[in-house]
Amino acid sequence: MTASPQPTPESNILGNFASVVGLLSAALFFSGWIYRWSYFSCFQLNVITLDLPVESFFLVPLQVFLGDGWTIVKSAIALLLTALAIYLSLWLVNSINKTVAAKINVTITRWLSYPYGRRFRWLYRILNSWQQFNVNRYNSIKLLRSLVDEIIIVGWVLLVLFWSAYHQGIADARRDAGETSTLPVVTLVAKEDNIALGRKLNNVFDDKLTLEKYKFIGDKGLFDDWLGKADTDTSNPKKPRVWRLLLERGNWIYLFPALTKEQQTNPKARPPVIAIQQSQSGDQLLIVSPQPSQPSK
Repeated sequence: MTASPQPTPESNILGNFASVVGLLSAALFFSGWIYRWSYFSCFQLNVITLDLPVESFFLVPLQVFLGDGWTIVKSAIALLLTALAIYLSLWLVNSINKTVAAKINVTITRWLSYPYGRRFRWLYRILNSWQQFNVNRYNSIKLLRSLVDEIIIVGWVLLVLFWSAYHQGIADARRDAGETSTLPVVTLVAKEDNIALGRKLNNVFDDKLTLEKYKFIGDKGLFDDWLGKADTDTSNPKKPRVWRLLLERGNWIYLFPALTKEQQTNPKARPPVIAIQQSQSGDQLLIVSPQPSQPSK
């Protein structure tokens, strides 16, 4: 029989590189999913129902860990603390394992030294064999120990990734929900029959809507609260009302009125989100802008 060829250094390097890329991809996807989940949960949306592209989950972590200078510093600190936590956890598990094994061996030795230990020679042989058993001779035991170490390492890494992405998602959602939002200001123009909330273009003071053909289920007060407030109003700098575009996905447009500074002081404040189905007949207009229009003097 011919001996199997030994792996070359180049193949080992490529194998290690492929393993690192696979682990890095899994970590990026996990971080991106947690970030998107925490971000959209602040707007009462479920990330599973939004049908976001898979590749976007791999790009979002760049914002989580490399968004700005302070974010990079926090990521470096988290990396150092994770490495320290992994080292201490492995050291603690190894110390506990050695301590427990030593105490068990001492107990067996003392028990076998007693006179009545000679009466049970068969038990003596079993315990003595068990005491002298060397687990390091068996690859399966080594694999089990290696598996425990890997579970500890992966557990710490996932824990740090989860909390980093989770808190960054909430922080970015709170920022985008307020006046310092990075989301664009939006103007949606549609036919009166296709939208149940809004103002007339030729008469913005006319709040009467022909809703005879509409029915509702749920809290009608939520609709009444925004009836007549569906426009951007920056005339009052202290309490501006600015509508922003959250997402445009799956033939749906998600809009929300940004929170004011007073509302942002409440950590539990969340903006209401309005979902409007896109028109397929070309009778709908969507305008996005980085800044709202200023009132004419």
